[in-house]
Amino acid sequence: MGNATVALADAPLSAIDWLSDTVATPVVMQPPAATDITRDASVEDITVTTLDGPTPDAVGLLPVSVTGLPRNFWGATPSEELAELVRRQPVQSLPALEDLLKMILLAELDAPLDADGTGALFLARIDKLLDMGSLDQAQALLERAGPDTPDLFRRWFDVALLTGTEHAACAKLKDKADIAPTYPARVFCLARNGDWSAAAVTLETAKVLGHITKEEDALLARFLDPELFEGQPPLPRPKHVTPLVFRMREAIGEPIPTASLPLAFANADLRSNTGWKTQIEAAERLARTGAIDPNRLLGIYTERLPAASGGIWERVEAVQQFDTAMSTNDPGAVAAALPVVWQEMQRAHLEVPFATLYGERLERLPLHDEAAELAFHIGLLSADYEKVAGNFKPVTVMDKFLVALAQGDVNGVASPDAKGNVVKPAFQANTAPVEFAPLLADNQLGKAILQAITLFAQGADGDLKDVRKALLLLRSVGLEDTARRAALQLMLLERRG
Repeated sequence: MGNATVALADAPLSAIDWLSDTVATPVVMQPPAATDITRDASVEDITVTTLDGPTPDAVGLLPVSVTGLPRNFWGATPSEELAELVRRQPVQSLPALEDLLKMILLAELDAPLDADGTGALFLARIDKLLDMGSLDQAQALLERAGPDTPDLFRRWFDVALLTGTEHAACAKLKDKADIAPTYPARVFCLARNGDWSAAAVTLETAKVLGHITKEEDALLARFLDPELFEGQPPLPRPKHVTPLVFRMREAIGEPIPTASLPLAFANADLRSNTGWKTQIEAAERLARTGAIDPNRLLGIYTERLPAASGGIWERVEAVQQFDTAMSTNDPGAVAAALPVVWQEMQRAHLEVPFATLYGERLERLPLHDEAAELAFHIGLLSADYEKVAGNFKPVTVMDKFLVALAQGDVNGVASPDAKGNVVKPAFQANTAPVEFAPLLADNQLGKAILQAITLFAQGADGDLKDVRKALLLLRSVGLEDTARRAALQLMLLERRG
């Protein structure tokens, strides 16, 4: 692949090591006595056998009629290689690339040619959705496949823990004889199902057999009977925070803030039992990767009037004032509020969610001068970028270039800066870079596109020539809309990658 080869060894590892240790396979746990309680807590010997049948690698939520991707998208690339490429995709990139990646992760496609039924690629897709904080999509994908194997159930169980639906997960765990839970998961679920006595006996069984650590014992003991530990100092923060640990710490009144945890944990803060400020911070984190709809972010912003000032409350107030101005269709009020709210959106890296909410509506208002130009730039970050460009009369070199770029024809316009010098030639050719030609010729479209996504992100943070190669590849395989949106975002957003 030459210079276009993605250096996988240098890519960030997946954050999937935070999954709870809820399922063991195969496992044999001998009860200390033949009582009804320990019989319920024990698991018989399990033999796992791979049967011929549909592979989860072909499971998806978006049909080809929606994605436009060919069914043989994965082609001849080995499953394990694709899984590794998926795991090492950047979690936070330009929104256009995040959208493309998410579409690929959710697409219903033929399995790779070497798929053996183990679902290596499917698991990698789920893990990347979890990395991106997209729990609703991951949960829907898992339920479409059926969380009936230990690997799939483990992920489904943790999604349930973070979204507050653990009762359903515990009920399924109780009914699935072929899913062998670890002792902490069994204690948690027995308690959640109301069988506190069985949970206590199971904890004692685990201690006798040496199947839990001292840290697990301390947490589970407090979880089962917190009154025994009133007045004692809080437990030390665990080095390894899993969703199971997170929920039990929350239950004993010693919650762990999610700001320093992987993005998926932020979903837990969207529940109504958390404070408004915490909900806002979580929604902002998730909106940056497209994990929640911008309308949900707006709904949280406008839930009530801020009772404080400074920090995040400045942003909340700016959004509320601007939204009110937009609802009145008053151009003067909008023009006054727009610079303030836009500065706040830039500070929070929420420009594209904001543009999604308001870009097309702003384009319809009779704004002038600086407000009109700002509305034009915001509109270019929305899905209606081409329409916005067609209705704007550019004056500056930058705006003339942006209009041409949004319309896909940059011939005859001057480049405004170094980024433009790289973007322009990518829209003056329609053939893939020579580095990608062998992959495309060898029926490895999926690998080529995944490498292009990573190459763009790396180039935006370093060698901009890699951006040109990535854009050329995207355009050559028919992803014109993604290429234009990514190029516009590169030109307009202050951050890179």
